[in-house]
Amino acid sequence: MTKMGGVVRFVVAAAMVPVMMVQQSFAWGMDGHKMINRLAGAALPADVPEFLRSPQALNALEYYGPEPDRWRSRNEPELNAAQSPEHFIDLEYADLIGPDLPRRRYDYVRALAFAQKSHPDLALSPEKVGLQPYVTTEVWQRLKSGMREYRTLLAAKQDIKPVEAEIVFYAGWLGHYVADGSMPLHTTIQYNGWTGPNTNDYTTEHKIHALFESEFVAANVKPAEVAPLITAKPAVLGDVFDDYMKYLRHSKSLVEKTYQLEKAGAFNGAGTPEGKAFVDQQLAAGATELRDMIYTAWIRSADPVPPYRP
Repeated sequence: MTKMGGVVRFVVAAAMVPVMMVQQSFAWGMDGHKMINRLAGAALPADVPEFLRSPQALNALEYYGPEPDRWRSRNEPELNAAQSPEHFIDLEYADLIGPDLPRRRYDYVRALAFAQKSHPDLALSPEKVGLQPYVTTEVWQRLKSGMREYRTLLAAKQDIKPVEAEIVFYAGWLGHYVADGSMPLHTTIQYNGWTGPNTNDYTTEHKIHALFESEFVAANVKPAEVAPLITAKPAVLGDVFDDYMKYLRHSKSLVEKTYQLEKAGAFNGAGTPEGKAFVDQQLAAGATELRDMIYTAWIRSADPVPPYRP
């Protein structure tokens, strides 16, 4: 029995190795996702309900940071296939649609199909190009809807515990995608080794992604060093989709800098001061954007709902 049990344990452990190796390459890794979510929650202002700023909520936000990466197991192949494109967007291909992306998921899908006609040499499907801004906006609207229901139940003096739990989950879920968006290599076809013309001799090995977002962060970054870089004053965002696209495009503007730093050894071991500052900056950008999106959802949840028109 003992021998058989040992064999079973060995087989299970061996089967888990491919899963663990894949998970290490997800955006920011577990450490970065947890850090961004917790720092964003801790930076919420006092006019956000206290339950969302409590120690219990911060612990939950931290836990939910990596949640969508837990849905990428081979044990759930349909879920994995459906949601994998939501972690990235290759803006070089998405922008073939035109200067402004459609605001709704299925309009975007149709626009990609139309653009495909003019670019038969490319694979312009949502699975290949990515859906990052769409899932982010949709989860943000779920959060706003939950906060509106919280206000309604609170005013009616009804039980608010279930909706509080819902809000914390939505905020944590949202944080994963916002964090993905602050990682430059999630906005580009150059996501893990340079492709195409390469006059600057950037790395073509498939290592830069995990090196930058997981290995370096786990070894060198501390939350206390990132927290002071979060903007002090929360912002109420205007058009959330447009704001988020600007955020993604700013991340995209840093792709080549990421490769330049990697070429200089900035992410090897303890790295360089420039590499450390760059990683801290992007983690703080993710926490700032998430804090502001949560805050905006709270403020906008008080907006009156237009009359229902069947």
